[in-house]
Amino acid sequence: MATLILVRHGRTTANASGMLAGRLPGVKLDDTGATQAERAGERLAAVPLAAVVSSPLERCRQTARAITRAQPGSPRVSTDRGITECDYGDWQGRALKELAKEKLWATVQAQPSAAAFPGGESMAGMQARAVTAVRRHDALIEAEHGPGAVWAAVSHGDVIKSILADALGMHLDLFQRLHVDPASISIVRYTGTRPYVISTNTHAGDLSWLAPKPAKKTSRSRRGPASSTDAAVGGGAGPSATS
Repeated sequence: MATLILVRHGRTTANASGMLAGRLPGVKLDDTGATQAERAGERLAAVPLAAVVSSPLERCRQTARAITRAQPGSPRVSTDRGITECDYGDWQGRALKELAKEKLWATVQAQPSAAAFPGGESMAGMQARAVTAVRRHDALIEAEHGPGAVWAAVSHGDVIKSILADALGMHLDLFQRLHVDPASISIVRYTGTRPYVISTNTHAGDLSWLAPKPAKKTSRSRRGPASSTDAAVGGGAGPSATS
């Protein structure tokens, strides 16, 4: 099973000013966001990434480049429209404090599965295409690099929240309970049994334990009855117990 690291882009000029940027061109990281992206790259430097996939929007590509600069050999960043920002349609470019007065705002907050942005896409549609994209990449990366592969997807707040909600088995109407800060790191592992959410919205901490370990030969008699994708009853011993 491969491991997916979800990284939100660093803070932008639009984030700082309270504007909903959406897919508008020219929205870039501000100085704080650039520093945040560099720190995310530093955290991930100890984890050899098999691939880095980014939303095509500039703020994500800037963040992805900061991550790859810290990687051995600076791997190439590929882009996928499947994880691009939600199409907020007529809402994009407007101030959040102004949008909060719109009738649709209450639906976005309480029942996002029923929310569709005028001139844009629905939140359910956003989740469907984003989950499809990351699961497709995850399967391809595991097939090419093996079950210990780790890869990163650099995307946007609502998109990452929707991917995490799917992995947690949460209805989209509950996804506003999740928080995903700029340049935060969340980790998901997809298996044939179920997705496992390893962490969400982290800003600090050692990630070297995610680095792929050399495969060990183990006799069938020592493997025990449980599959490696089963949940450990009682919670298990944590990553430090495996090597």
